[in-house]
Amino acid sequence: MTQNPTSRLPAFDAAQASPEQKAVLDEILSGPRGNLNGPFLGWIHSPELAQHAQRLGAFCRYQTGLSLRLSELAILVTATRWQAQAEWYIHYPIALKAGVPEALAEQIRTGATPQFEEPDDALIYAFTTELYDTKRVSDATYARAIERFGHKTTINLVGLLGYYALVAVTLNVFGMRAEGQTTLPFAE
Repeated sequence: MTQNPTSRLPAFDAAQASPEQKAVLDEILSGPRGNLNGPFLGWIHSPELAQHAQRLGAFCRYQTGLSLRLSELAILVTATRWQAQAEWYIHYPIALKAGVPEALAEQIRTGATPQFEEPDDALIYAFTTELYDTKRVSDATYARAIERFGHKTTINLVGLLGYYALVAVTLNVFGMRAEGQTTLPFAE
């Protein structure tokens, strides 16, 4: 396993992993992600946190009740708000493949006013940016989310935003980059 040279963390050697670390690695690699790209080689230094976080992440990424397009849109907004280089780098191609228009993604990345073709995209963006800007969600935006997605999926959306904020701060604090990342989507 390679370590990014900009990372503040010590290199991780899977051959020297503790049983707890090996259990986390095995679960991540055999799960829907199938790779360690992202915060996992940071969290692995605290295997208990890594195990809880990766399980929460698997739920937030694949089982929220939101379409992949909407989940990835929320992740891109989160990556932009935190200026999380690796988070954007990893999720940008996934978002495009899931149907997020390239122009919309670029508007979000650069801080331009997004032009939405889909009402659900606009609602996810409004909910997410309102939460990040005001640390709350207005009654009107909340009511729109409940009407469109229901209580359970709206709760799961909040969980997704919290989880990807955790990912972003992990990547940022420890200077982590995505596997193969040679360009930065945000100025440093």
